[in-house]
Amino acid sequence: MLPSLKTLFSLMTTLLIFGILFTTLISDVRPAPPPVPFPPALKIPSPPKGCKGCSDVRPSAPPVPLPPALKIPSSDVRPAPPPVPLPPALNIPSSDVRPAPPPVPLPPALKIPSRGPLIEKVMARYSQTWKKQEENSTKFRDLLRSTCHGFTKAVVSQDNTPLGAQIVYGGEKRKQTVTSAFFNTFAKRNPFSNKTWDTCSVVGNGGILSNSTCGEMIDSAQFVIRCNLPPVENSFLKDVGNKTNLVTANPSLLIQKFRGLQERRRPFMESMRRYNDSLMLLPAFSYSRDTAVSLRVLYTMEDFESPIRPVFLNPEYLLNLRSFWRSKGLKKRLSSGLMMASLALELCTNVHLYGFWPFDQHPLLQQPLNNHYYDNVPSTKVHAMPAEFDHLLRLHEQGVLKIHLGECRPSSR
Repeated sequence: MLPSLKTLFSLMTTLLIFGILFTTLISDVRPAPPPVPFPPALKIPSPPKGCKGCSDVRPSAPPVPLPPALKIPSSDVRPAPPPVPLPPALNIPSSDVRPAPPPVPLPPALKIPSRGPLIEKVMARYSQTWKKQEENSTKFRDLLRSTCHGFTKAVVSQDNTPLGAQIVYGGEKRKQTVTSAFFNTFAKRNPFSNKTWDTCSVVGNGGILSNSTCGEMIDSAQFVIRCNLPPVENSFLKDVGNKTNLVTANPSLLIQKFRGLQERRRPFMESMRRYNDSLMLLPAFSYSRDTAVSLRVLYTMEDFESPIRPVFLNPEYLLNLRSFWRSKGLKKRLSSGLMMASLALELCTNVHLYGFWPFDQHPLLQQPLNNHYYDNVPSTKVHAMPAEFDHLLRLHEQGVLKIHLGECRPSSR
């Protein structure tokens, strides 16, 4: 049966639509680019005929030519700037020119100084094994007692200096009549009262006591004598101890440190507490100026009710002592240390000296020493310290007394 017209029409319409769509698709497709041709194979020329053993030789590439130099129009070329001139040398007037300081020299290598010949001789004598010589000790003690009379006359007392007596000053030509006012200031009796102690420490103030650890040994003596109000507390205790039975006080020191007690007296009294109830020995009759200072010390002690007992050094004893040592060759004024060592030799069976060393170098450690263990103030030149030490060293050699140098050990006493 033939298709109807309606069906044919629909079929043609469908074909027409498909044709339009197909045409559209074909028109939007871009043609593919042509293929890039490969470069032709490199042809290597064959070796010339007759070349035996030649291999294929590739010709070297031709050199790449350098680009031509850049040509800049002369109108565009700028000249180089002129060089900057150096500033002229600074002219300084010769008067203002200071010479360069000399170079600081490097410190020399630390050298431990060797002991001088004098100290070598001293130590050769000292280094001998020490032993107490009873016979020598007794003879020297008896000699001092018979010529100096320290037992009975070292201190001015109402026993040995009665009312109305004449006191002759030791350092000047002057006499003082003992009035009742003076008499009442004297000790009522001899403080030593003819008794002796078994062991005595006489403590000088030499720098050799620093780091000596002698404090305990010094304090172990029955009677301890110190010179010129030295410090004994705090950091000094380990080296010098603090026990004090007798201490000397030089009036010049009292004037220097406490203005002779003419102003405030409390600082002086606070400083004296370190000596507890000791005897304070004052040379009241060496010079007239010393009398007034010594009396002010005594009155101050009484006013403040101090346990310290001021006593006056007897100028008659000093005169005897000076004559004794002058006969041994000592011409200068005696030091407090030698006076107290001499007194101790009368009062004590065994005398030990500490801090007696008149040189500025340690005899054992070979290091410099301060003048005192508490400061480095130089001593006055009125005393012959090395000469005095020489005499004490002789007594050490003879076993009469013992000098302690260096560090103290329990066995060194």
